[in-house]
Amino acid sequence: MAVGLLIIRVVLGVVLVGHGAQKLFGWFGGPGLTQTGDFFDSVGHRPGRRMAALAGLAEVTGGALLALGLLTPLGAAIVIGTMIAAAAVHAANGLWASAGGYELPGLYAVAATGLAFTGAGRYSLDHLLGLSWSWPYGIGALVVGLLGALPLIARSRRRLAQSQPREDHRSHQPPTPVAA
Repeated sequence: MAVGLLIIRVVLGVVLVGHGAQKLFGWFGGPGLTQTGDFFDSVGHRPGRRMAALAGLAEVTGGALLALGLLTPLGAAIVIGTMIAAAAVHAANGLWASAGGYELPGLYAVAATGLAFTGAGRYSLDHLLGLSWSWPYGIGALVVGLLGALPLIARSRRRLAQSQPREDHRSHQPPTPVAA
């Protein structure tokens, strides 16, 4: 079990660090902060550049904590919140990543949640430091992640709705009824 947790933690954590580095620095073929910021603006996470920097820092920090097995519930909460917010951006496209859906951020959030409940395992800095996390910390990480993501999602949706052109209701004619 300890080796399995190590593999999951390290792979998930390193991938998230890389994903954050794509946003922040344009590394690994990523778009960098300016292009990521433009995308964040387009989906209502404004100001885009600042929100992109926060998302990138969250991915790097949460991923590093998980990879190291250090303060695992905190790392998991950071990843859960960030990935739920990312999944909400892609939700309209359905599940599959091939169609721009929420598959990957959803999977990252679920994996981080699992780690929050199990702990980092024997081969971790948490274990070395004598830090033991039980299932209540998993619930705490999930709740903190959700509470972190939901206001961001609501805020971006409000901003998108405000930026949509509004119809002039004075000149709008009701549709002509169609006989059934």
